Amino acid sequence: MIDHTLLKPDATRAQVEQLCSEAIEWGMGAVCVNPTWIKTCAELLSGSDVNICTVVGFPLGAMTSEAKAYEAKDAVAAGATEVDMVINIGAVKDGDWALVEADIAAVVEASAGALVKVILETCLLTDEEIVRASEAAVKAGADFVKTSTGFSTGGATAHAVAIMRNTVGPDFGVKASGGIRTAADFNEMVNAGANRIGASAGKVLIGE
Repeated sequence: MIDHTLLKPDATRAQVEQLCSEAIEWGMGAVCVNPTWIKTCAELLSGSDVNICTVVGFPLGAMTSEAKAYEAKDAVAAGATEVDMVINIGAVKDGDWALVEADIAAVVEASAGALVKVILETCLLTDEEIVRASEAAVKAGADFVKTSTGFSTGGATAHAVAIMRNTVGPDFGVKASGGIRTAADFNEMVNAGANRIGASAGKVLIGE
């Protein structure tokens, strides 16, 4: 259930190597890294069951849909099997739901079958916007909605996770990320409806 995450801009190769080693040792679902590290992770994780997740339009979501789509296509070609894209937050705030949905759909199409998770950045949204953005992700053909980048004004909350789960139903993915640092945090998010957790504190979450 855990995406073992390293998205710091100053991440080094040694840290990425450690991330991948830990992901294999602890049976993580995926590693989540910036696109520059995809090929490195593909080499390090070859022969393992650990997926490679990367981020697109990160962390602001304010790129053009064409740029996000290109980034997704390039990431999948490099070896990414999961793509976490940031929604067009300004379009959400404007209520431009056609643009929000089209933006997501462009990334879904470019990802060519790779799992797509849509980062809503819930700390910036109202409850109603979380509902509408989650609906847009479903309509656009994504696989997951995700709470946060971890780089904005707040991270995951059980309240936001519950809204997302209630909106998308039982069969769609909900990923909680941002500020999940303890086993108690993990359990709170799962109980609220998350079925995937993004965290850099994976070692703590699994009790190692």
